[in-house]
Parts: sequence; C-alpha cells; structure tokens
Amino acid sequence: MPDTKPTNAGGRPSTIAPDDIVRVGREIGMRNLSLKGVAAKLGVSAAALYRHVDGRWGLERVVGESVLSDLVLVDEHADNLEQHLVRYADQLRRHVLAHPGLGAYMQALFPRGAGGSALLRQAQNALVRRGYEPSAAVVLSSAVASVTINIAAGEEHAVSATSEAGYSEELDSAWLIVTDDPILGPSHAPLPTMSTQQYFPLLTTAAIGGLIAVAPPGRPVTEIVNELASRTDLPSAKEM
Repeated sequence: MPDTKPTNAGGRPSTIAPDDIVRVGREIGMRNLSLKGVAAKLGVSAAALYRHVDGRWGLERVVGESVLSDLVLVDEHADNLEQHLVRYADQLRRHVLAHPGLGAYMQALFPRGAGGSALLRQAQNALVRRGYEPSAAVVLSSAVASVTINIAAGEEHAVSATSEAGYSEELDSAWLIVTDDPILGPSHAPLPTMSTQQYFPLLTTAAIGGLIAVAPPGRPVTEIVNELASRTDLPSAKEM
C-alpha cells in the first residue's frame, strides 16, 4: 500500500510505494544503504518504511534482489566446461564490482529472494546441459560463486581503502616488509606485476580446474563429497 509523505507544492500529499524504495535504495547503493538514508531521500520518516519493508534486512533484500535480477548470465554453448565456468566467474565478479556492497550482501546470506534464486537456476541449468546431475550442478556452481564473491569483495575493499588518508604510506611499508626480508625478498623479485583483472582469471582457472577434477560431469554429489571427505578429517556424506 502506498504511504503518504509531506504535501507537495500543489497541496496534495505525495505517496511512496515499494518501487520507490527500491529505486531510491539503488540510487544510494548497497554499500551505503540504510533506512534513514532511503527515508530522507523519499521525504518520509524511517518508521514509514516499515509498512513496506521488514527493517534493515528487508530493505537490503528488496534492493539487493533487484540488483541481482539485472545479471543475466551469458552461456556460450560452444564453451567447454572450464571455459564456461571461468566466464561465469568473470560475469559474476564484474557485476559485484559494479555494485559496491553487493558482495557483502551475498556473503551474508544467499539466496534471499527471486533475484538470487534466478541466478542459481541459470548457473545450474548451464551445468545440467553439460552433463551434470542437478544436485551436483548446484554444488559446483555454488563453489565457483563462493570463490568469486569472496575475491570480488576483497577487491572492492582494497579499492575503497586506496582513497583513505595514509593508504599509500601503509602500502609502501607493507611492501618493504616483503622486499627487505632475506627469504621473501628474493622469491618475490622475479614475480610479474599483474593487475587484478589479469590475476583473477589465473586464480579462478586454477580453482575451477581443481573443482572439475573432483566433480566431473555425471558424478553423483555423494561421491564428490565422500572423496573430499576421504582426503580430510571431514565427515562423509553418510555421516552428515
């Protein structure tokens, strides 16, 4: 139900609706999202928003799911499995970095609504088309998504830190700790300098290669879990 806000110049009360909350929430952005911020931009009290969203968690959910719904994964059918998963990770990373705060939202709890569940279905269906059982497809796509989201959230944090006072001095100090170390210094000297855009596909390709090795198409999810458990002290699928 629309809620009223202060009377406009024409003497008639304006109204707010759920779509207004989402629109303004997206303008503010996930990183800075708050009930007070949205209410202020809409010209209503924070309490008025509770008629449409269930507190902070509800506000995050409606805005976050709207942002996630914008991501429609491109599935190139000519891609082999590894290429597909690397492309999937790259698309997810780009979307997270384009919307600061989205990574933290997904880390907290995922999925939380229609946008997240639609994203999971896209990822699952792409792997089912490549020979995976649905449950195994969920495990593999979720693992790739977890790695990607964590990396992207770290990148976002690092980028935001660069604008803080004293960051460059702290960076130089941290680098000297490595270069001046008698063991670490020589081992770092021959390493190539890479941007995060160059480093990300190298890291994800390595991770994806390991995941595919233990979770190839057609392998039941119980076998995947049991093999991993046999290499660690974790319980097997039968014991979970």
